[in-house]
Amino acid sequence: MPAPVCLIENDENGRLCVRKEAKDILDEINEPVVVVSVVGLYRTGKSYLMNHLAGQQSGFALGSTIESKTKGIWMWCVPHPNKEGHTLVLLDTEGLGDVAKKEHYVVELAEHIKIRSTEAADDEEEEEDSEFVRFFPSFIWVVRDFTLDLEIDGKKVTDDDYLEFALNLRKGVSKKIRDYNLPGECIKRYFPSRKCFVFPFPANSHQDMTRLEILQDQDLAQQFLEVTGHFCDYMFVNSDVKRLKGGHIVTGRLLGPLVEIYVDTISSGEVPCLDNAVVVLANLENQTAVQEALKVYQGGMEELKKTLPISIEKLTCEHQKFSSLAIAKFTKRSFKDEKNEYLKTLEVTVSMCYTDLLEENKMASERKCRDLLKNLSSDMSKRLQDGEYSQSGGYELYCRDRDAIVEQYRREPNKGIRAEAVLEEFLKEREPEANSILCMDNKLTENEKQMNKEKENAALLKQKLKEEEEKRIESEKMMETEKVRHEDRVKQMQESFNKEKEQQQQEMDRAIESKLKEREEMLKKGFKDEAYNLKEEIKKLKDEKERSHGGGGIFKDYVMPFLCPLVETVPNLLMQRSMMKSLKKGLKC
Repeated sequence: MPAPVCLIENDENGRLCVRKEAKDILDEINEPVVVVSVVGLYRTGKSYLMNHLAGQQSGFALGSTIESKTKGIWMWCVPHPNKEGHTLVLLDTEGLGDVAKKEHYVVELAEHIKIRSTEAADDEEEEEDSEFVRFFPSFIWVVRDFTLDLEIDGKKVTDDDYLEFALNLRKGVSKKIRDYNLPGECIKRYFPSRKCFVFPFPANSHQDMTRLEILQDQDLAQQFLEVTGHFCDYMFVNSDVKRLKGGHIVTGRLLGPLVEIYVDTISSGEVPCLDNAVVVLANLENQTAVQEALKVYQGGMEELKKTLPISIEKLTCEHQKFSSLAIAKFTKRSFKDEKNEYLKTLEVTVSMCYTDLLEENKMASERKCRDLLKNLSSDMSKRLQDGEYSQSGGYELYCRDRDAIVEQYRREPNKGIRAEAVLEEFLKEREPEANSILCMDNKLTENEKQMNKEKENAALLKQKLKEEEEKRIESEKMMETEKVRHEDRVKQMQESFNKEKEQQQQEMDRAIESKLKEREEMLKKGFKDEAYNLKEEIKKLKDEKERSHGGGGIFKDYVMPFLCPLVETVPNLLMQRSMMKSLKKGLKC
């Protein structure tokens, strides 16, 4: 993006809405995104810092009056300078304190966002409040125009020490003390990590302060530039990839719908819910995952159609190859398909495509074999019409010509899976004329005619057995392919399951680590009640982690019962189709 665009604004009716231009940009980003958003009072240099994170001198508007130029939320997507294959999404917000807007404080966060749906969270509000740390981003506090020495009780301290000092709780139970402590408690409770940057005055005069956008580096204070550099470096290195609840990585194409979900929910007067948002996003993403996976399978098999008829070995091999690629494509993009609804849709559709292709291959084989036999038997048919086989010794001549056709037919390559079946039909159709020629041949005795008749029947039976063997081999190949596909699916689904589980464990570890650190601080400063409450929260998190860690049976309970019946899917579909054909044939008779 050469410049920022507005992501969220108020429409003419005062309702929040997502700008289509910005949504379209996000939809084109398939890379993981690192989202950095800035919030603060107007005219405090937010846009200046965001421009520097974008690697530009200007871009985001710098408001120098109370009527801020940054209306709504503006977005700038740029390649991440440190993480190849990632996109840095910068969000600049309208300044708080603008005369047309109401201030929102961190203490109100729990009232404006929920982890679980309303029904699930009615009796768990307090417990849910302690879980925000699992899902919230890092918190960086920027203090501008700092002129004091960084000292506490006469000792030099770091920027981070200054932040922790500012967040220290006061002892007491009065309303005044509770109100004082609340913001600090909320910041500690909600955000897993905290960082502080203390900026000095950027320039020497107020006039320069209003022209930050056009000032060159030589016009700014050296210390201010150094802190700006440290700030940008820290953000590039320590800002994590955005993830959904459960640890799923967010790409640009996911961030767009996520923004729409939250904006629509807020506009309707409801409270955004993390669980609900994840469910909606999962449905959207899983639908797309199915379509993309089908494109992989159908694209590969479409090329195969051009070569029909082919052997069952090659067909099943290609089916296995592209179905495996399709499953890999699906598992890479899908998430939260906990009931395997979308995986099942994919598998059934792939199986139906495969069944149709098997039928097309069979029909192509039949057409090729029948055309071949028609061409090979054209001379024989002419002799039959000319009566050459009706003379004495005609049966021997007929058998010689017929056997030559069969021999030549068998030498022809690439006839497909119906080669023996079509040959059996051909010989069966010729049986009446062979019997007629045999009866009319005066050269043969009755005994010789009977022997030749038995020989004919034996040949037909032998050919029938070859056809049955062909069917058996075809069925075995299909079952073997389905077995390999099944094993491959189980492997891929297990890997996907393990990945999601690992992400959830990391999410839980981050929350526990933050709570342990906070409890240690409370104990050092004598806040025993707060430390006890944190101990209980940590215990609940550890118990949940233990339950989750021991949940390997979930994979077997949900995935395995679904995958196993699919081994039979293709044979069953073929059997149903065969039964329908037999039924139609019987009705016709």
